[in-house]
Amino acid sequence: MTGYLYALKAGGVKFGIDRMRRLAESLGHPERSYPVIHVAGTNGKGSVAAMLESVYRAAGHRTGLYTSPHLVKLGERVQVDRRLLTEAEILAYTNELMPVAQTAAAWATDEHATFFEFMTAMAFLQFQRKQVDVAIIEVGLGGRLDATNVVQPAVSVITSIGLDHVAELGGTFALIAREKAGIIKPGRPVVMGRLPPEAEQVVREVAAAQGAPLHSVREVFGEDIAGYPSTNLEGDYQRWNAATAALAVRVFAERWSASSGRASNPSGGRVPPTEAHLTLGLAHVNWPGRWQRTSIGGRPLILDASHNPEGAEMLDRNLRNLVAETGRRPVVIAAALGEFRARALLGVVLRHAAEVHLVTPHQARACTFEELVALVPADARPRLHRATVTGLFPDARTCTVGGPDDTVVVTGSIYLLGEVLERIEPGRGAGEGKLQDF
Repeated sequence: MTGYLYALKAGGVKFGIDRMRRLAESLGHPERSYPVIHVAGTNGKGSVAAMLESVYRAAGHRTGLYTSPHLVKLGERVQVDRRLLTEAEILAYTNELMPVAQTAAAWATDEHATFFEFMTAMAFLQFQRKQVDVAIIEVGLGGRLDATNVVQPAVSVITSIGLDHVAELGGTFALIAREKAGIIKPGRPVVMGRLPPEAEQVVREVAAAQGAPLHSVREVFGEDIAGYPSTNLEGDYQRWNAATAALAVRVFAERWSASSGRASNPSGGRVPPTEAHLTLGLAHVNWPGRWQRTSIGGRPLILDASHNPEGAEMLDRNLRNLVAETGRRPVVIAAALGEFRARALLGVVLRHAAEVHLVTPHQARACTFEELVALVPADARPRLHRATVTGLFPDARTCTVGGPDDTVVVTGSIYLLGEVLERIEPGRGAGEGKLQDF
């Protein structure tokens, strides 16, 4: 099983949804057997997806959650009621899907489903067979050409637009917004988070052209963050995400009522979440690695995936608040994938950190220590140290850097966080980093 999936992964990313359309058709379109909330965005889409899942589960719904990449285990990508897809289920689905994918690709050379498309098909089937009441599907990359874009969502959500994956999506807010707005479907409502004006204009244009009712977080909740819903995930940006999730829940409830003539879900007979469910769900979101506070050896440890320039802006606020809260500069462990992301991350980290330990995750696109150091002014380089995850975290109870009064912050690449979590939470099992990425 793993050999086959590794081979698919080695085949790389192929954009376009024709392969996924053929595969979904060959499977009888399982993605049409439950209502879908489709979530895209540069940042926040994973958090919003986790928030939505938490709210619907608080209301008693059986939930499907599809996200990527995983932190430690491949099964994290496909969850029903937050139960991970097991290794046995992955094996069974792989054996089931292999001949279907081969048949679907038989008519064209090099048209076999990619690794991400294969995992997407697993999610569609698992959600159908577990009879979920609602599936929250996170876009992998972009939107228009993403494999998940074969769904016909009850609601589409665009959380944010920032400059990331510019080689694939374009180098301006407008170009990236147009790719992500590709998930908007004719007549299906779309919820728009807080976007740059240039990006917002594009999303509005696409929604109007598709006849898709548009609901704006800014218009509903205003500009004062104090009026936004609260969540257990820290940071002002998580309250923006909470407002985006809350608006999506309300829009979906309106769609249920309009489609059935009563406040119920035509597919499952369950009533939409109430405001009490919304409050409860947002207060108990499980989404590791987003300014996640924990401890190791009695010392504070924070895990935060701030992997692109927009994320670095949020990290800047959080680190500034942390210094004010503790009266000390933190010790930071960091990694990045690509120079564009690394520049933004290092500029923020060096502004606040007492010392920085640089790691190269086991990913082909990860920056080396030398590449990272070259981006740093000479006078700041004495604070940089070469490190490895195993050296920093030799066991689940030990971190080898910083003093007893220091807070340690692990940040940057989500792949670094996955490797750290594998060390400090061994109950998660052996990591499957070779199957990370798209």
